[in-house]
Amino acid sequence: MAKLKRTFFCTSCGYETPKWLGKCPSCGEWNTITEHVVAKESSSVSSRLTSVPRVEPRKVQDIEEHTTVRVDVGIAEVNRVLGGGMVPGSLILLGGEPGIGKSTLSLQLALTENGLRTLYVSGEESAEQIKMRATRLGIRNQECTVFTETLLENIVAQIEELRPDVVIIDSIQTISTDLVESSAGSVTQIRECAATLLKVAKSLGIAVFIIGHITKDGSIAGPKILEHIVDVVLQFEGDGNHTYRILRGIKNRFGATYEIGVFEMREEGLREVANPSEILLSHYDEPLAGTAVGAAVDGMRPYLIEVQALVSGAAYGTPQRSTTGFDQRRLNMLLAVLEKRVGMKMFQKDVFLNFAGGFKIADTGMDLAVVAAIISSYYDRALMDGVCCAGEIGLSGEVRPAPRTEQRIAEAARLGFKRIVVSSFVEKSIKKRKDIEVVYISSIEQLPKALF
Repeated sequence: MAKLKRTFFCTSCGYETPKWLGKCPSCGEWNTITEHVVAKESSSVSSRLTSVPRVEPRKVQDIEEHTTVRVDVGIAEVNRVLGGGMVPGSLILLGGEPGIGKSTLSLQLALTENGLRTLYVSGEESAEQIKMRATRLGIRNQECTVFTETLLENIVAQIEELRPDVVIIDSIQTISTDLVESSAGSVTQIRECAATLLKVAKSLGIAVFIIGHITKDGSIAGPKILEHIVDVVLQFEGDGNHTYRILRGIKNRFGATYEIGVFEMREEGLREVANPSEILLSHYDEPLAGTAVGAAVDGMRPYLIEVQALVSGAAYGTPQRSTTGFDQRRLNMLLAVLEKRVGMKMFQKDVFLNFAGGFKIADTGMDLAVVAAIISSYYDRALMDGVCCAGEIGLSGEVRPAPRTEQRIAEAARLGFKRIVVSSFVEKSIKKRKDIEVVYISSIEQLPKALF
């Protein structure tokens, strides 16, 4: 007989409690505690304990070190984010907003010409729907098998029978197991299914990709333990109204998390963007007022991006501050610095800020480019042709060095820019270059002279 156990979980954060509560003590959300019935056989624990092999503790210096072998997945941008390729036996979680392209990216991984035996498990789409999308994307892997199933036991049986190199689960919220008496997508089901897939991946040496839904605040849905169980967490970001997508590593037990992959959504699927600067820079016949170019760095990857600003007289009493892809509170701080240190009357002006391509920038090294675009629009005067900026601005108006300034300078020189404005604090550490003029400034008052 199975012993029934009733427990309560918070659907927002995964907090577990033995009784129902109106307010979650962990995250503070109301009416998120739901009841779940967990069924376990009384003899299962003892039987598992007797079958576990005995492991003796060893000293650190006596442990043999093995070289991690990485497998090329066939998509260079995904290899970059994973740290050089996929590690066999790893459990990889891919999250993102609805319609952002998670299923498209996972199916392209299964269909790309990489020579890997792939099992694509779908609990959201029928086999006919997957075939229609596969025809549009192009079938280049003849070793791809499609399996439409939502029961975990059947999926594990197919994995043990086929022994593929890669398994893709679309999605973890649709998979359920008979060991838990609750609906698919519940906290208990997600936790049990993820733990079982982890055991399968480690025991058979098979890499498993699982797609996860996200909540309205952007975090991955389900218990937080899901992100702790998996080896790699990838976030697929982007604006649905734009064509560009960013694959960002949040957690990686086999490498660093500072790399990003850039894709462009097209009718035939996701296209890799090897040089993001080319798509983020606009080309005009003549320079325009209110436009500046900044050298940004996301992780280890430098790229140039265009900043557009519009400064106009406030039609109403309170001036408007509107940003797209930039923190509005940081914009208000930069405007206050301009008003205090440069003497620009920003309290009478509406300010609108936009980044090209719908990108969201959190790099403080873009402060100098944002201020340059605002100054250009304020005076309605275009900047010099072939100039870009990279630097952080402090509250006292000083220009601080941006992280990886030398990489930003090299990226600007590679794209043919003639001048770059950076902080004077890094002048001694930057090598002299002949292909680009490096202008060093120490305060924001010196910026207009360097731009015009």
